Amino acid sequence: MAAIDDIPVVQLGVEDAAAGLVLSTEAHWNQNEDDWRFFLREGVVFGVHDGAQLVATAALLPYSGNNAWISMVLVTASHRRRGLATRLVDTCLETARKRGLTSWLDATPAGAAVYGPLGFTPTLQLRRMRLERSTRGAAAPPAPATLDALCARDRRTTGFDRTALLTAFAQRSGSRIAAASGSIALVRDGRIARHIGPVLANDAATALTLVDAIAQSESGPLLIDAVASQKEFLEGLATAGWTTERPFQRMRFGPATKAGEEPPFAVAGPEFG
Repeated sequence: MAAIDDIPVVQLGVEDAAAGLVLSTEAHWNQNEDDWRFFLREGVVFGVHDGAQLVATAALLPYSGNNAWISMVLVTASHRRRGLATRLVDTCLETARKRGLTSWLDATPAGAAVYGPLGFTPTLQLRRMRLERSTRGAAAPPAPATLDALCARDRRTTGFDRTALLTAFAQRSGSRIAAASGSIALVRDGRIARHIGPVLANDAATALTLVDAIAQSESGPLLIDAVASQKEFLEGLATAGWTTERPFQRMRFGPATKAGEEPPFAVAGPEFG
């Protein structure tokens, strides 16, 4: 192959969704092709090819308030440890700088060791947790809620306007928005498991009640990305049989922006924030 510095970084299009899915599947991530299409349509996705093969990617997804999420940082196994991820993240950061955006990402421990020296500041921590289910629960599903209610609560919680993202999630086949006792959550399909998030609530007890009702009405494995500082919520999930798969460190590059009024109990996923 050519030297890494000689391979151009290019901007990808929606037609590259299937090739991106190959990379995230190799990494055992939960993203499906709908997730890739959203990033390619609403964000800026950069890639590196070796011949016809897409071997590395990174995406920048703008949100409101001069914020953006860096996601989909992926390198195929045969091309790792050659500086491609750093090069692509630098490209995202330069694009964000030109647009006056503060960049955020959710990093694995290995990724955090790379992003820290680039100037990223750690903020909150996440825990990806998994619940296995082999048969459909007997409980009735929790009450449905409206997309408008979810978007309004999400804006209040995060400080970002993510109407486009949440609308795309809600319109997918199999997605649902559930609510109970002042809490609200979105459930959607992933490649290997259904994902619950965001989960927004007034307190841990009501958040746990809603998540348990969702779990009892689902079949197959479930994933949730819980906020580590919500300790009562994490403890309740563990008691209910959820197990921790991996931690994530949320990090920020650039000036602090307006914070939300209340922390979430679980996020929409490390790739979406």
